[in-house]
Amino acid sequence: MAWWYNHRTGEVEEGPLSLGSDRDGPFETREDAARAPQIAAERAEAWRNEEDADDD
Repeated sequence: MAWWYNHRTGEVEEGPLSLGSDRDGPFETREDAARAPQIAAERAEAWRNEEDADDD
């Protein structure tokens, strides 16, 4: 089963229960889905760092 994070409600969902525009995922575990905002921020930071390195 896949897990999703509903960024509109802040809730973790088992399976894609809400609208696709309201959720992030899928994640393999409930814990990963609960960390979705943190994971997204970490990925965004990594992308920014890559872009900065490419500009050098």
